Amino acid sequence: MAAKRSVLVRILGQEYRIRSDADEASIQRVASFVDETMAKIRERTRTVDTLDLAILASLNLANDLLAARGAAAATEGTGGVDPKRIRALIAIAESAGKDAFGPH
Repeated sequence: MAAKRSVLVRILGQEYRIRSDADEASIQRVASFVDETMAKIRERTRTVDTLDLAILASLNLANDLLAARGAAAATEGTGGVDPKRIRALIAIAESAGKDAFGPH
């Protein structure tokens, strides 16, 4: 097992130290992907609260992950997650977020 290292990443202008046994390039790639996802959501929803953005980004990334798992499972013939249902749930959550939190 590789030794854990501390890597400095930047997400939405904020620095975070991540401890992981993954290589630095992988950690930076993941952080960059999260940063891009949150920035896109901020632009699309006009949400400025970072907690709201983090929740919406988590929902979007979980949707992508579950859709990929569902596609892989369907390919294997074992069924899987219904990506349309997940997307509908995300749309509802984003709608609720805009209505509940509005512009900050």
